[in-house]
Amino acid sequence: MKQYYVYIMANKSGTLYTGVTDNLQRHIYEHKNKLIKGFTKRYNITKLVYYETTSDIRSAIQREKQIKGWLRRKKVTLIEALNPEWADLSEGWFQDATTNSQPSSNRCHSEWSEAE
Repeated sequence: MKQYYVYIMANKSGTLYTGVTDNLQRHIYEHKNKLIKGFTKRYNITKLVYYETTSDIRSAIQREKQIKGWLRRKKVTLIEALNPEWADLSEGWFQDATTNSQPSSNRCHSEWSEAE
């Protein structure tokens, strides 16, 4: 079953970026290596601090829009509920450039369904 990810990234000063993708590892790699022009490249946003998974693209897009509409303090509460240290959840993903696996059972992510 295909998985979709809604994720939040941050930079050292705490600027937040929310996005959606079907390949979290590849997309985070692209952000970290500044291969995607725009906000994350301009503000050096390279740290994955939160992500959720779902099997429905429509609910993923809806959730991304919902989170983007929140005030900063609500986003911070969401992040800190599962990642109080604001650790980079993608740390160690890119040690072996030949791997193409998706994240699994990370200690700091959430799964949801359309009913939530």
